[in-house]
Amino acid sequence: MAGWAIAVHGGAGVDPNLPAERQEQAKQLLTRVLNLGIDALRSSGSAIDVVELVVRELESDPFFNSGRGSALTENGTVEMEASIMDGAGRRCGAVSGLTTVKNPVSLARLVMDKSPHSYLAFSGAEKFAKQMGVEMVDNDYFITQDNVEMLKLAKEADSIVFDYRIPTVGYETCGTGVESPIQMNGLPISIYAPETVGCVVVDSQGRCAAATSTGGLLNKRMGRIGDSPLIGAGTYACDICAVSCTGEGEAIIRGTLAREVGAVMEYKGLGLQDAVDFVIKERLDDGKAGLIAVSKTGEVSYGFNCVGMFRGCATQNGFMEVGIWD
Repeated sequence: MAGWAIAVHGGAGVDPNLPAERQEQAKQLLTRVLNLGIDALRSSGSAIDVVELVVRELESDPFFNSGRGSALTENGTVEMEASIMDGAGRRCGAVSGLTTVKNPVSLARLVMDKSPHSYLAFSGAEKFAKQMGVEMVDNDYFITQDNVEMLKLAKEADSIVFDYRIPTVGYETCGTGVESPIQMNGLPISIYAPETVGCVVVDSQGRCAAATSTGGLLNKRMGRIGDSPLIGAGTYACDICAVSCTGEGEAIIRGTLAREVGAVMEYKGLGLQDAVDFVIKERLDDGKAGLIAVSKTGEVSYGFNCVGMFRGCATQNGFMEVGIWD
């Protein structure tokens, strides 16, 4: 055993002109949740407990797109989704369409631990949450003024609206009349908010776990489900690694991105970093995304093919890094 390792992310695809103040805010949040996970691991916390703990903290902070601060749907409401996976036995839980559950990742954990199912959605997931006694809040709790303004811009724009969440290289004009550089399933989308959050951990016993949570796309259609709650796409953990993805959900789904990392490690014999590099290069087609990963031997890795990814990682041997750019 090489010891524990942890990685967190706050989304892939960052404006290269992101104001320095917001860069610093992002790094401070990533550092805070990373240290929260490190403290838990030093106290012999299990991988599955630590990923839930860290993602809950990210959901409770409005900076990134999950929990409070989630992107708004076309109707101005929030529909959240999350998943969690324990590499020991490949146990998993996932939820979608949540509107009143304060911490979606914890409901996903309960689906895994307290139900015979792996995935619950919309009214069924909300009913299960009430039965489990989890904390519920009004939908207004999740809505921030920043996201209200962003949705207004999205509604007014003929095409894409650029803000700090959206990569803008080569697209100097903002607002209406700009052809969208981002496509999903071959069609341009009107606005893109990729700031999914996630955490992957290998603990001191070599057990791997992953968790991912998001509010999804800004101005998305009601009922749209992305990669984050889909086991094998946005989240995956097994006995050799754990992976959490972020970015263009439809491309991540098509590439079964998270599972592919474990698959090429298992079937091609690649190490963690080589597996991450291979998957980012060969499995995204024209999609833009990123991921974080850990291995059972205490390795930590990340990769992305877009402009930046909010991320942080640390290992038991004292290595720690928080970054945004390459």
